[in-house]
Amino acid sequence: MSKPTQVRAIYPGTFDPVHNGHIDIVARAARLFDHLTVAIYARPLKNLLFTTEERKAMLLEALHDVPNVSVSTYRQLTVDYARQIDAQVVVRGLRVISDFELEFQMALTNKKLAPEIEFICLMTSQEYAFLSASTVKEIAMLGGCVDTMVPSHVAAAMSTKFEGTAGSGEESVRLVSLRD
Repeated sequence: MSKPTQVRAIYPGTFDPVHNGHIDIVARAARLFDHLTVAIYARPLKNLLFTTEERKAMLLEALHDVPNVSVSTYRQLTVDYARQIDAQVVVRGLRVISDFELEFQMALTNKKLAPEIEFICLMTSQEYAFLSASTVKEIAMLGGCVDTMVPSHVAAAMSTKFEGTAGSGEESVRLVSLRD
């Protein structure tokens, strides 16, 4: 098998919301590949705070200065979307040991479905190891400060979503996640 002249990668996720840990993985993966597509999964098995369009707009703003990165959405199997955009690699991030189990299982399953696609995991940078979208959402929902965890436009968007609900216990947003 010959090596492609340009190596394209895909970084899939729900990004609900995008946080600094995601941005760190994007910046580091963008240095490794000729092109990185940040792919927002539009049909996750979790309750979302933001619409697909809102998540895309937040990612576009957060990543506007990374030249070899594009942002898109998809609704099919990740490996089918990777094939559709000619990506040879799927990038995932690992924060903690428990992430490894899920990522390993997903990688093996995806490898069975698409043996021609490689799967790599980048370890989170230490300063973002505690971050997850669920944690960020809960802190914001309860009126806490997330300014050091997300870009300022994302903090503002969460503030708007949660306006008037901090601590009421009546929120309609369930913060249950398979993994963010």
